[in-house]
Amino acid sequence: MKVQIHSIHFDADKALLAFIKSKLQKLTVFNDTIISSEVFLRVEKQDRKENKLVEIKLHIPGKELFAKKKSISFEAAAYEVVEALRRQIVKAQA
Repeated sequence: MKVQIHSIHFDADKALLAFIKSKLQKLTVFNDTIISSEVFLRVEKQDRKENKLVEIKLHIPGKELFAKKKSISFEAAAYEVVEALRRQIVKAQA
């Protein structure tokens, strides 16, 4: 699967990029026909601590799945987004 990561208005470190890629690779267990994914990382300007936003578009044959989550850290938000996409994949195959 091709993974494209866009960090908007900041430079993401290599550890974060590797973490996100490894989480996305685990989705191939549920659907091995995933073509590619686009990840958008954003820090929203808010007073709240939960200002890290992760959006992921997942391209599978005939469909495009999308999820976005906000959390205290990018890692936590990425975990939640991947879990939401996993549920969507399972639901689409049922």
